[in-house]
Amino acid sequence: MKPAKLHYWILGWFSMALCCWCIPDTFTQSDIQSHPWKKLYFAHHWPVTVCKMNANDCHDPPKYWTIHGLWPDRAEDCNRTWHFNVTEIKDLLSDMRHYWPDVLHSSLNRTQFWKHEWDKHGTCAATVEVLNSQKKYFGKALELYQHIDLNGCLLKAGIKPSSSYYKMTAIKEALTRFYGVTPKIQCLPPEEGEKAQTIGQIEICFTKQLQLVNCTAREGESNPMQAHLEFGTSELSVCNDTLPTYYPSEVQDHK
Repeated sequence: MKPAKLHYWILGWFSMALCCWCIPDTFTQSDIQSHPWKKLYFAHHWPVTVCKMNANDCHDPPKYWTIHGLWPDRAEDCNRTWHFNVTEIKDLLSDMRHYWPDVLHSSLNRTQFWKHEWDKHGTCAATVEVLNSQKKYFGKALELYQHIDLNGCLLKAGIKPSSSYYKMTAIKEALTRFYGVTPKIQCLPPEEGEKAQTIGQIEICFTKQLQLVNCTAREGESNPMQAHLEFGTSELSVCNDTLPTYYPSEVQDHK
């Protein structure tokens, strides 16, 4: 092959290789951009209720609200090639185990729960600069947890685990008064023979700029996080304002 032809052949091959190498990143970026979102749901769940929903391997759950996840609305599994790597959050592990534990599988490898949250939600949240890495995503959630201080808010309002029932409107009003926005509260509906719903999850919402915002959906708009948490045959749903509400201190049936 003559030098000139060889030069053009090498140049053409290199260009093709470069294009092929770039394709995965192109698809990845468009895949993320095809899942637009406007709001973050910062979900806390009550471990005792989570255990009531599924007694799988759930022993001695924390007696404080823990993180369930930080979820962009209208977006899930945005980048299946961006795999969870626990070494990227090694500096956060102590706080993660305390504030973001795998309630249902405490004796197993806890990173599976975090992997699920990253794969399903973190890869979508990563379109925002302050959340665009695994360390940023989990680190910011931990920071928001301390800032929100849901446990402290409820205690200041006199709302604590009890054998007595609460009015859901009282819980909602206390949180709205404290944060200045309307949260989303989910409960385990009464089972047969029960008269009260059981509080299970409280979500506080943020804009992309991490400013507090109402969680309530606009009229005519569906709520993408409506039935997110499901274990076995039990499922959380938005609490009924008219039903008495149980805030359990122990994992047991309360009728």
